[in-house]
Amino acid sequence: MAIYVKNDQHPHKKMGCLWTVIVVIGAYFLFSALLVFLMGSMMTSTATNTLEENTIYRIDMEGVLVEQAPEENPFDAVFSELYGKSVTTKVGLNDLLNNIALAKDNDKVLGIYLRGGTLAAGPASAKALRDALLDFKQSGKFIIAYAESYTQTNYYIASVADKVYMNTTGTLMWDGLTAQKQYYTRLLDKIGVEMQILKVGTFKSAVEPYFRTSMSTEDRKQTEQYLGGIWSEMKTAVAKSRALTVEQLDAYADECMSLQAQEKYVQYGLVDTLVYVQDMDTALRVYAGTKDYKIFTNSKMTSVDRSSNTLMKNKVAVIYAEGQIFDTGKEGIVDTKFIKTVKKIHKNDKIKAIVLRVNSPGGSADASEQIWHAIKTLQAKGLPVVVSMGDYAASGGYYISCCADYIYAEPTTLTGSIGIFGTVPNASKLMNKIGLDVDGVSTNRHSDLSANALFKGLNKEEMVLMQSMVERGYDLFTNRCAEGRGVTQDEIKAVGEGRVWLGKDALEIGLVDELGNINNAIEKAAELANLGEYVITEYPGKRDPLEELIKLFDQTSPEEHLMMRVREFVAQPRIMALTPEVTIQ
Repeated sequence: MAIYVKNDQHPHKKMGCLWTVIVVIGAYFLFSALLVFLMGSMMTSTATNTLEENTIYRIDMEGVLVEQAPEENPFDAVFSELYGKSVTTKVGLNDLLNNIALAKDNDKVLGIYLRGGTLAAGPASAKALRDALLDFKQSGKFIIAYAESYTQTNYYIASVADKVYMNTTGTLMWDGLTAQKQYYTRLLDKIGVEMQILKVGTFKSAVEPYFRTSMSTEDRKQTEQYLGGIWSEMKTAVAKSRALTVEQLDAYADECMSLQAQEKYVQYGLVDTLVYVQDMDTALRVYAGTKDYKIFTNSKMTSVDRSSNTLMKNKVAVIYAEGQIFDTGKEGIVDTKFIKTVKKIHKNDKIKAIVLRVNSPGGSADASEQIWHAIKTLQAKGLPVVVSMGDYAASGGYYISCCADYIYAEPTTLTGSIGIFGTVPNASKLMNKIGLDVDGVSTNRHSDLSANALFKGLNKEEMVLMQSMVERGYDLFTNRCAEGRGVTQDEIKAVGEGRVWLGKDALEIGLVDELGNINNAIEKAAELANLGEYVITEYPGKRDPLEELIKLFDQTSPEEHLMMRVREFVAQPRIMALTPEVTIQ
């Protein structure tokens, strides 16, 4: 039997529905047009540029320095504002190093203008950038720097300039370094959560915030050593560039330069001239020798056509491994994505050597093992693998580096941290406080391990089993390191125990082969592969603007992300090879 419903809507309601349809259709076509325009703009933004006479390469020292930045997206600001998300400019260290080298060798480039002073950069990345600028000066071309204010790291970079300018009301931070950690033990006690810790390594401090309220003696010792080493590098470099002494720079830091009058920066020789930003055009004209200079920004410089050698047969592949190491996810170093990259390289017979650029504090021990194995398959193909370490190549970051044929580190790289741990939250006291009870049925003795770990806590037998698993992980980790470095496992354990080492100290104890930057690593890889001429190809390729745009439509709230991480964490206790990313200011 068919049932008919009479359409007895009011005429005004019909008109309302019609207008709704019209609005929806209009919005669809408007969005489609916007998308076409957006894609056209992106294609335009990736077009190549040609250097012009009297060019000044301007490096905007703002944003965050990363190993490899995505393609510039002209609509980032629009869509970020639409979705209430802030925009942080990512500046690729690889782009900067390539652009500085191009500027050095091209006669159309007169000099470099360092503009701004709040670029967030790690110690090793900052040194790599500074060294590239020092190399640029060998060409006889000028470098000048200007900023409204300088952070400490940015001043360290800018001090290479022939002349350092600063705004008349600006601030120069030169106060010394501090490394801070937050400890959650008392907070966890108050809410009724106990972190059950399983670890191997006296110096493995990543878990200390969950059962201590201050630094252990071992952690204080290693932190003092690497922090002092970084500060020593900064003082020595700035002293040489500014014709000052290390003792003077220490004395200035003790005066807390960030709170001093601007005139004192000039008096102490930290800054050459205090000017308004409008006056920098005059300074640039003087250094350029013409008022008709052209400014090439970093993005414009990056898109300068360099395709003449792309048909060359021999290639050195640079694989970027940046961020924490994960088993799953979209960000950081994900083992499955890394393995896909390796498979692509396997299929490319033009690739003759590999440089693995590692900037990672570590992460999942299992994912580190999978990545280690993927690197070994490249070596099995006959490809030499050279590691270049960035700010971090610690714990899991060292795990994925240790099998390389040759390892470079910057003097201020944080590496080593050969140790392993597992953490299992016990929220039984919290459950009792809020009146939540858990009960269930299991078929076997430890079927309820994952659930009980959170709601009741591990029993003694389960703690022993977990500790045994952690120790097996440490044994495998140290075995991989010993095999890679050609030493005994006992020798690795002697410098392991989770201890963090500066790159220059890691060289002395044999964890790395040489101090140097990524260009040194590329040259070494080519040498090991007996290459004459070659070109460099980068993996993974830069994310295109459309891919970055799609990420902006991810409406998952921070709370949902947190709950996803919590569910992932309690579903199965994970074993980590991780070093805490200490905030150094």
